[in-house]
Amino acid sequence: MASIPHIGAFRHGGRLHEAMAAYPDAPWPWLDLSTGINPEPWPGPRAPAKALTRLPDPRDLARLEAVAAKAFAVADPARVVATAGAEAGLRLVVGLLDGRAALVDPIYGGHTEAWGDRGMAVQSPDETADILVLVNPNNPDGRRIERDALEVLARTRSAAGRWTVVDESFGEVAPELSVAELEIERLIVLRSFGKFYGLPGARLGFLILNKVMAKKVRVMIGDWPISADALTLGLGAYADATWRASARASLASQAKALDGLLTEAGLTVLGGCDLFRWVEAADAHDLFARLCARGVLTRPFATLPDRLRFGLPLMRDFNRLREALEA
Repeated sequence: MASIPHIGAFRHGGRLHEAMAAYPDAPWPWLDLSTGINPEPWPGPRAPAKALTRLPDPRDLARLEAVAAKAFAVADPARVVATAGAEAGLRLVVGLLDGRAALVDPIYGGHTEAWGDRGMAVQSPDETADILVLVNPNNPDGRRIERDALEVLARTRSAAGRWTVVDESFGEVAPELSVAELEIERLIVLRSFGKFYGLPGARLGFLILNKVMAKKVRVMIGDWPISADALTLGLGAYADATWRASARASLASQAKALDGLLTEAGLTVLGGCDLFRWVEAADAHDLFARLCARGVLTRPFATLPDRLRFGLPLMRDFNRLREALEA
């Protein structure tokens, strides 16, 4: 059985440098399928050079939040706060709320770390907890909670003085699940820009919450919470409804093709969304190591030795993945 050096280093996707160090003889370039990121990014322009020589204009930030609000179907842009990525947003939420947080497991590790560092996290779907944290569609397994059921849950909890935090980082590929538009006092929704738009390096995300809490967050993060690049990219991409519709259709087609490839390789596709697939393998850690040896990085789970997550490859990379799996 192949060994897996430094498995703890792969607690998140995107740890390509760790993989390169652990498997120095792997063929180059690597095929990184460890994240759930659109392999065909939004093609619009970045910020002009002159924008990098001055502070971003707060009016542009307000414009971005308004454009994003429209894309999220949120009626009041004052409820939408731009942050330096959904990861930064989720850690801001931890600082805003008090009480015991129940995390619906399995869940994105950033939530476990952020709430656990405060000593607030309980890995349980306890609906009586002060704070209930869930991801929809879920990362890593793609579990879905239908919008109507989630709305009832959030409204009931809010009426009882309890918070519900819904991470919709993969919400663009499942817009029918989104509760972002709902004005519920104790509901906070997280959104990510980088995953669907294929530009995670821009570091752009959003919190959607009641206006009182939104004002608190804006005071916490100041007038320049994101870069000029994030402003320009977000303004262009969120206004591009045509590209958004085309990307959704393309990702759905690619995800179906990936299902076929993985099934042909003898793996069982258990779930996922149109940006990643959640797979059962008899010895997933061994498969992870063998794929790394061939320059293909997937996402293993230290506590789940029979699970792997595959991000979507470009269509031109399907043959390389097929050959690595067959080998």
